[in-house]
Amino acid sequence: MKTLKYILAMLFLISTITTAQTNWSFDKAHTKIGFSVSHMVITDVEGNFKSFEGTVEAESDNFENAKISFTVDVASINTDNEKRDNHLKSNDFFNAKKFPKITFVSKSLKKINGKNYKMVGDLTIRDKTKEVELDVKFNGIIKDPWGNTRAGFSLEGEVNRFDFDLKWNKLLETGGLVVGEDVTIYAKVELIKQK
Repeated sequence: MKTLKYILAMLFLISTITTAQTNWSFDKAHTKIGFSVSHMVITDVEGNFKSFEGTVEAESDNFENAKISFTVDVASINTDNEKRDNHLKSNDFFNAKKFPKITFVSKSLKKINGKNYKMVGDLTIRDKTKEVELDVKFNGIIKDPWGNTRAGFSLEGEVNRFDFDLKWNKLLETGGLVVGEDVTIYAKVELIKQK
């Protein structure tokens, strides 16, 4: 009977160790969450969000199947043009007063090959939630001079803004749209492992 109890205790301990989650936080000083969209067909306008929060829970340092979530403050949008930023915060686009947050919650993160991963998750803008797929590059893990463990990623994907009720537009004489329908979203992320 003692042997059986010992075996069960060891199995429980092993399962606890193998499923232990490691928490990582976003280093905001070295993280950027942004977007790019075509303007009048001939060029792209880029922007980013200055205020955001994010967490990552991972079972291992390769991050496969990690749980990722982040929240963006819409009012912090920045395209280096105050008039345009105010327009983007209005009901023509994000309606920052009524829908102050953009959220993303991952469903899966799978390694494809080398440093390349695919992440699938739910993106919510203006209370519209759509599943999106992002290409992820895992840039590795290092120890910084202060003893912290850091990990770096770059992410990119494309969404149709009309899916999230960001439908304002005007037609050009040539038939193109002033603001493109498809938006590239990207992030450069640096994480710090929590001790």
